Amino acid sequence: MTILCEHPPAFGVELEEKNNIPVDHDGQENELVLDEGFVVPDTNSFGHTFRDYDIESERQKGVEEFYRTNHINQTYGFVKRMREEYGKLNRVEMSIWECCELLNEFIDESDPDLDEPQIEHLLQTAEAIRKDYPDEDWLHLTGLIHDLGKVLLHPAFGELPQWAVVGDTFPVGCAFDESIVHHKYFTENPDCNNSAYNSKYGVYSEGCGLDRVLMSWGHDDYMYLVAKENKTTLPSAGLFIIRYHSFYTLHRTGAYRHLMNEEDVENLKWLKIFNKYDLYSKSKVRIDVDKVKPYYLSLIEKYFPAKLRW
Repeated sequence: MTILCEHPPAFGVELEEKNNIPVDHDGQENELVLDEGFVVPDTNSFGHTFRDYDIESERQKGVEEFYRTNHINQTYGFVKRMREEYGKLNRVEMSIWECCELLNEFIDESDPDLDEPQIEHLLQTAEAIRKDYPDEDWLHLTGLIHDLGKVLLHPAFGELPQWAVVGDTFPVGCAFDESIVHHKYFTENPDCNNSAYNSKYGVYSEGCGLDRVLMSWGHDDYMYLVAKENKTTLPSAGLFIIRYHSFYTLHRTGAYRHLMNEEDVENLKWLKIFNKYDLYSKSKVRIDVDKVKPYYLSLIEKYFPAKLRW
């Protein structure tokens, strides 16, 4: 690490979700199986249901406090400043794999489902996708790199606070949709009282396209900038997944669809497929890093330059 001052699938094809729920002899639902055999666990690493932000636990209290701080501080002006500063990509030069290893030091405070080092989650996600979609190597790599923007927590990247790096993302510059987790804390966000930003469209227009929309600042948008500016050859769906994989209020509840264009609609199909693996692959199953590393290094070489500007 140096400190500094193949073809996408046919996006027109309708992708169907194949959720098969086996039933035992007593008529009870058994394990949920997604797509080509990925088994969804019943509970997360803590024994709770996934993305349950209300259940009483010590971790949940910390998660709620995280979102309180996040929702107060993620303003349109803040996001513009962060994009301008970090979009310069003048902090570090390193490879994708070096970045993966750097993430071993961090745990995501916004995540109610996982407290493992991030490299474990990256490989769990990528390997689960690889098993079910063996021919979509761009999707395997997207699974590996989707969270690499969390290096913003590292001192070499300014050691940003967690509220400015992780958590669910949402548009700024328009009204905060009520489906956003812990929406109540937006009442303390200055943009809520700014008429330029608190309407349905705000500074945007119908069908303008999500690429024109500023998202709350964090690892998603940062890694999107890194990939795009370093001229990755990942298909547009890969970049879409990287930027919007934490945009749960869109791909779970359909909020903000009025800002999407036709390309967004097509890419959203891939994001919904990806999200199942991003969320439900969080488990205590360990990945043999040495065994899978050569495969992912070959994908990195295919889709990225040897060294990236960060």
